[in-house]
Amino acid sequence: MTVQQEIVDTIKKYDKIIIHRHLRPDPDALGSQVGLAELLRESFPEKEIRQVGETIEGLRFLAEMQEVEDAFYQGALVIVTDTANSPRISDQRYQLAEKLIKIDHHPNDDPYGDLVWVNTKASSCSEMIAEFALMFPELFKMNVEAARLLYAGIVGDTGRFLYPSTTSRTLEIASILRNYPFDASALNREIEQMPMKVAKLSGYLYQNIQVDENGAGRIILPQEILDKYGIDDSETASIVSLPGVIDEVLAWGIFVQQPSGHYRVRLRSKGPVINELAKRHHGGGHPLASGANAKDLAEVEEIYKEIQDICRSYKSRETK
Repeated sequence: MTVQQEIVDTIKKYDKIIIHRHLRPDPDALGSQVGLAELLRESFPEKEIRQVGETIEGLRFLAEMQEVEDAFYQGALVIVTDTANSPRISDQRYQLAEKLIKIDHHPNDDPYGDLVWVNTKASSCSEMIAEFALMFPELFKMNVEAARLLYAGIVGDTGRFLYPSTTSRTLEIASILRNYPFDASALNREIEQMPMKVAKLSGYLYQNIQVDENGAGRIILPQEILDKYGIDDSETASIVSLPGVIDEVLAWGIFVQQPSGHYRVRLRSKGPVINELAKRHHGGGHPLASGANAKDLAEVEEIYKEIQDICRSYKSRETK
């Protein structure tokens, strides 16, 4: 029996299902979470389906979260989407449920859950949820809202189909979802657009990014810069991909200071593998897109030196 069939059988057994995703959600986290919730509501109208977690202001156009009492978790099934590590699950009450399913496309470094379905070849968790529905057409009924959310998640995690994770199957699934009557152009604009203050921070990034001779880039965003532009950490997600349009940049880190003083590190690459670096600094992720943490500027320097070493080794192999 496949894990997908096991997940179907488990879903059928539970009348109460709560769906979680990771902290500080992006379009794929919300798309897979609430896309799955909408899919289950449409397919099993007799079941009680809830989505929980903190709300991110800039992504309210995608979905709103719901209030759930602790008692609702008793005898319930929890499904966590797009979350590699259990400490990153938004709303730790997932532990109160009777059974836990993990659905994710990140490397399975933390195989939490009673059932685990991980596909690191998928472009996004939203693609996995859409694929899941397509595997059981006699059971799952897609509606417009589920299609809109899953499409948004795929667009978000593929950078509008520009990233290497985009496969022919990704495009095929996106095409199937696009057949539903939601306004894809408006959705793409909402995903892409940014507030003026973030646009101004983008200018700061381009003016201050440091790039060495091997294409290792970094930008440090201390608290005073975030305060100057009126930016909080969640809003910096919009600028993470920007260094990638610079032809000299091969891999880069964006170091965002947190109120506690430590730095959240967003790592991206056009070729060199960076997720092992992330793991060494309390993080992880995909080979070309990861996150980590630095306790102070000394660790920021250490991480940047590692990015430089990785880029140097990568270039040296490419020239042989």
